[in-house]
Amino acid sequence: MPDPKKGNEIELIIGLIAGAVGGNVAGKAAPKLDMGTAMNSIAGIVGGGLGSTILGMLGAAPAAAEAAGGMDIGSIIGQLASGGVGGGVLMAVVGLIKSNMAK
Repeated sequence: MPDPKKGNEIELIIGLIAGAVGGNVAGKAAPKLDMGTAMNSIAGIVGGGLGSTILGMLGAAPAAAEAAGGMDIGSIIGQLASGGVGGGVLMAVVGLIKSNMAK
């Protein structure tokens, strides 16, 4: 019987990586909010983790993947999307706060 906790860990890792990518994409898309690759990645990782966790708490993980104790393509895409969006949003918020504090 597969360990259901292992699937959650993998989903979180996917969300964190997607968050780092999302943070950097958002930084390049909005140069005024760009904080550099390292800070964009850190903010993105935190945002990706939060986005993935919130999505999981809302029960957005497909029931079939949970029943099977594994992951399917739908849950992977969901984690990529939530992590990327969460990372991009948090990076933009942190960048906005940072730029306003510098004034």
